[in-house]
Amino acid sequence: MSISRREFLHLMGMAGAAGLLPGSLRAANQRLADLYEIPRFGNICLMHMTDCHAQLNPIYFREPNVNLGVGAALGRAPHLVGSALLKHFGIAPGSRTAHAFSYLDYDDAASTYGKVGGFAHLATLVKRLRAERGNRNSLLLDGGDTWQGSGTAYWTRGKDMVEACNRLGVDIMTGHWEFTYQDSEVIENINAFKGEFVAQNVKVTEEALFDYKFSDFGGFDEDAGLAFKPYTMRTLNGVRVAVIGQAFPYTPIANPSRFIPDWTFGIQDERMQTLVDKVRAAEKPDLVVVLSHNGMDVDLKMAAQVTGIDVIFGGHTHDGMPAPSVVENASGKTLVTNAGSSGKFLGVMDLDVRNGKLQGYQYRLVPIFSNLLEADAEMQAYIDEVRAPYLAKLQEPLAVTGETLYRRGNFNGTFDQVICDALLKVNDAQISLSPGFRWGTTVIPGQTITMEHVMDQTCITYPETYRREMSGADIKAILEDVCDNLFNPDPYFQQGGDMVRLGGLDYVCDPNQSFGKRISRMTLDDGTAIEAGKQYMVAGWATVGSQSPGRPIWDVVADYLRDQKQVRIDKLNTPKLVGMAGNPGLEAYPS
Repeated sequence: MSISRREFLHLMGMAGAAGLLPGSLRAANQRLADLYEIPRFGNICLMHMTDCHAQLNPIYFREPNVNLGVGAALGRAPHLVGSALLKHFGIAPGSRTAHAFSYLDYDDAASTYGKVGGFAHLATLVKRLRAERGNRNSLLLDGGDTWQGSGTAYWTRGKDMVEACNRLGVDIMTGHWEFTYQDSEVIENINAFKGEFVAQNVKVTEEALFDYKFSDFGGFDEDAGLAFKPYTMRTLNGVRVAVIGQAFPYTPIANPSRFIPDWTFGIQDERMQTLVDKVRAAEKPDLVVVLSHNGMDVDLKMAAQVTGIDVIFGGHTHDGMPAPSVVENASGKTLVTNAGSSGKFLGVMDLDVRNGKLQGYQYRLVPIFSNLLEADAEMQAYIDEVRAPYLAKLQEPLAVTGETLYRRGNFNGTFDQVICDALLKVNDAQISLSPGFRWGTTVIPGQTITMEHVMDQTCITYPETYRREMSGADIKAILEDVCDNLFNPDPYFQQGGDMVRLGGLDYVCDPNQSFGKRISRMTLDDGTAIEAGKQYMVAGWATVGSQSPGRPIWDVVADYLRDQKQVRIDKLNTPKLVGMAGNPGLEAYPS
């Protein structure tokens, strides 16, 4: 492996700016070069991004210190964090790569290594890889959760991200949060997308089929009753590749069904098996790929049950896994990957496909460090242009943080706590509930919290807040239901996301227990026990049923931060955990 003199000098300049010691300069620059010098292998390349959540510019993003695996998932990727994750994948502690994949020493490492992601920086890498491998020898796959997660995506109804993906050169995508816009907006955006949108598990309801309002949409298959194309065929370097789409199965449960009343979802693994068999028989592909938004645990189970799939490129659970999991099934093996979130990573899989089958592969999940990859000028100009009308609002300073504010982990993160505390104070409540979303950027100590940061944490199409009385029994029922979604031993009953976030309430959680028995000893912050038959004033947001009557959550949080001016978390309402000692998905837990 070698680099040009110009590249070497450029890397030396970046290393000097990072404050590297002169004695380690040569070795350090070789390591920086290695990060983006990805040797060619085989004859085709599949690149994969997922769950960028509309983050066009570089951000800070902290990985979790809690990602519990229970039952068969104990000790298995993706349920590894911190030092256990580094050891499992052979990553040197204290390195730039360790910072990319773990929460360890986050504050110092973030200051040292800078921000991650950014579509302009991602574009530079994608263009470089396409050029090195030949433009007709690669595909760029997008696993979804692309049109939601920022203020500009909300205000443009996802259109800013559609055009960004067009400029990035995304070839094929599937979806999840895309379906939280109105169904007509979803179709409009797919029509504007220059790639293909695929999903084998989204059907039109039987009632709607009689007079389907999107019957002229090119992806609609009337005979099969599918709302979108289930798969597409591409030829790369003479290799026939089938890409099957798998949208998030639980969209109408986890998100409001009122936005997409005519579509049904579900895992549909039997339909997947039938489709894989049909595609292999009719299309004679050399490689079968599933572009999935199932979540990694669901993908692992599907890989074990559905035969004939070579690779699953997965998303939804935001797990940045440095290597694929190899799953054996009745017909062979399936590779299962997951490529993190927030534009922080690009999965690069080079494959050797010969004689009608996969012979070998090389995979690297590449961190996008914005200070190591120059911004693509064309993409950056577009980003600046699309953000310009909203810049003044986005940049409004609200408060300064004295500690890292993050959301990512099975229980309350510090930014989650800010949201919960805001609901308590502004709405004068005893208890607050906030969804266990996994998206949301990080703010490091001393940084000014802007309106953009708040939008990054709260920006959904159903942001209305509520204030209502609930009984202690109702509150426990909510916690038990979400906890079962998170820790059910059968992945097909998990919906992704994390535990509902809480303000003003403490509890004990035993993830190994069965439904209805995981939550106990619920108390208010002052230690008063929650009584099943007593009423409590609760504030919350993001109801998936009928629309709540209150103000958008971002206005509530912004009011709170303007009043606080300086933010420091006095208490995290994280539960006391039972039975989790030694779990490699738990590290540096505060309770």
